[in-house]
Amino acid sequence: VQLQASGGGLVQTGGSLRLSCTVSGFDSDYYDIGWFRQAPGKEREGVACISSTDGTWYLDIAKGRFTISRYNAKKTAYLQMNRLEPEDTAVYFCAAGRNLPDSNWCRPDVFDSWGQGTQVTVSS
Repeated sequence: VQLQASGGGLVQTGGSLRLSCTVSGFDSDYYDIGWFRQAPGKEREGVACISSTDGTWYLDIAKGRFTISRYNAKKTAYLQMNRLEPEDTAVYFCAAGRNLPDSNWCRPDVFDSWGQGTQVTVSS
């Protein structure tokens, strides 16, 4: 099981980035995919998650700015991030999981397969 995150970079406030997460080694169609981030000195938090049936969840501060999507044929999930702010600066990770709870499911502790992170830096 492998996940590869990419697309991070340096962007100015108000800019946009699209993160990609490519999965291999398992049938990702049946997995939930999540994007998480961790800023220095802070805990890892869920930003956006998408279920195998395309249900979505967003962190409140991501609603209206970020969009999670998945393209199963390409085994890829995306996180489109618009109107970025310095507070969005963090290492972003993608993860996959199955049999997640029905509620409060976009949490790092319930996802068991992780990719390496990609750095997102938003300058003011």
